Amino acid sequence: MTFLWPEFLWLLLVLPLLVLLYVWLLRRKKKMALRYASLSIVREAMGKGQSFRRHIPPILFLLSLAAMLIASSRPFAVVTLPSQRETIILAMDVSGSMRATDVQPNRLVAAQNAAKAFLKDLPRNVRVGIVAFAGTASVVQPSTLSREDLSAAIDKFQLQRGTAIGNGIVVSLAEIFPNAGISLDAMQNGRDRQRGVSLDQAGKDKDAKPAFVPVAPGSYTSAAIILLTDGQRTTGVDSLEAAKVAADRGIRVYTVGVGTVDGETIGFEGWSMRVKLDEETLKGIARTTQAEYFYAGTAADLKKVYETLSSRLAVEKKETEISGLMALVAAALALLSAGLSLAWFNRIL
Repeated sequence: MTFLWPEFLWLLLVLPLLVLLYVWLLRRKKKMALRYASLSIVREAMGKGQSFRRHIPPILFLLSLAAMLIASSRPFAVVTLPSQRETIILAMDVSGSMRATDVQPNRLVAAQNAAKAFLKDLPRNVRVGIVAFAGTASVVQPSTLSREDLSAAIDKFQLQRGTAIGNGIVVSLAEIFPNAGISLDAMQNGRDRQRGVSLDQAGKDKDAKPAFVPVAPGSYTSAAIILLTDGQRTTGVDSLEAAKVAADRGIRVYTVGVGTVDGETIGFEGWSMRVKLDEETLKGIARTTQAEYFYAGTAADLKKVYETLSSRLAVEKKETEISGLMALVAAALALLSAGLSLAWFNRIL
């Protein structure tokens, strides 16, 4: 816990003085009490519980004062709150290697089923878009609240050759920031990767947009990308370069590796290829964007990964001022102290 005004915490030193004052008052009251012929009769009438109960309201009142003083110091703590994410992009690999059957019934069908289950668990106010990538990448379903449209788009996936993981990230970013000028053309032809215009043109164009200012990785909380792939990049934009673009805009890219880590040889229509999961690159993408990497070796693992992601994206931990909460606790303790004192002794403290 941190404090915006920590100097107010010095006032907590008043509490021990109040405790000493309370003890002094008790002793003073004891000296002024009437002397009974037999103190054992008084003790027997009051009982141990009665003698301890008299201290409960003052203790609660002191705790209330402590909570008030802490609230005045404006404390901040990391708390779990409902997520403010408005958009999630599912970037899914539809390369030919997704027909491998090491994940039953095959990698593509398992990914489709898990993605549709993920959509059902997301809050209904979260918009979701779908990007499919193989040799290139494209938006197959723009961001929408309609879970039916999203499921229909997932069911229409068509396998293609090539694996352009970086392209999938760039197209996802362009869907999140449609007016930022992010494009595959800019990334692939040596242009300004953030602005999407050629460097030469940027120097000549008087109306060019101001230079892009990167933000802290993971700081953009309104959107996130979930990238699922089963292979290595074979074409397109460099994966880690694309991840850096996402990090510069504060977007987290959660990566999911599905399939065989050691690789598997698959064949189709007379050709064969060996597919291998590039975990290091996927971990690098997640690390660069302050996100996480998940490995799914089976259909059950993949389902659990999406369940985990759903819960992670539905809530988020963030540093929040809790002075209001501490003030509420202080008020509750003060009311409880006064209420018990009235109920037990017909007076407040």
